[in-house]
Amino acid sequence: MKKNVGGLDKILRIIVGIALIASALLGYFTPWGWIGVVPLATGLMGWCPAYLPFGCNSCPNTEKGE
Repeated sequence: MKKNVGGLDKILRIIVGIALIASALLGYFTPWGWIGVVPLATGLMGWCPAYLPFGCNSCPNTEKGE
């Protein structure tokens, strides 16, 4: 798995993921808040499987096609 998430994209995914999980724990968006696990995991791993079919890459360290 080559990294395809980087920079601002990574930071936003982590923040949104934590915010959604926190809202679920506090009872605001239960059970939909648990979907925050997905952006949190992709932000921490630096790889998003949804980017593959579209050829997206926000990571400056890798080139498309590598």
